[in-house]
Amino acid sequence: MEIRTAELSDLDAIAQVEAECFPAAEAATKKALEARLQSYNNHFWLLLDEGRLVSFVDGMVTDQKDLTDDLYENARAHDETGAWQMIFGVNTIPAYRKRGCAGMLLERAIEDARQQGRRGLVLTCKERLLPYYAKFGFVNEGVSGSTHGGVTWYQMRLTF
Repeated sequence: MEIRTAELSDLDAIAQVEAECFPAAEAATKKALEARLQSYNNHFWLLLDEGRLVSFVDGMVTDQKDLTDDLYENARAHDETGAWQMIFGVNTIPAYRKRGCAGMLLERAIEDARQQGRRGLVLTCKERLLPYYAKFGFVNEGVSGSTHGGVTWYQMRLTF
């Protein structure tokens, strides 16, 4: 397995994995993913198995402390010198789940954010995933203001 950051040429594979991992109301569109790649491709961590994309983690960097819905659609809000690494998606195709794929990518994103001098990372997740992210050091800050996809989200933060 290989971990690397994304290139624009990875767009089709990323969009396919996104569509496999999230319901349509929650999944990023191909157009949104393209804008993200154009703005911050080095904040897309990809896991490939023999060249096939099986998992990815992505998100922008900002000085904004909380992960709000507007950030998902505004790739230009990315600030490479920002304090917080936001995590928009943790995606692993069904055939590769329960193998530690997402964990490898989260650990890499955490290490990269630490080396880049960030204050930490912020993500939102569904209630059932709170214990999973807590294993990586994320702390539950309660129900998020996010209404993305019409779902209840919890904001979690890992502070260095």
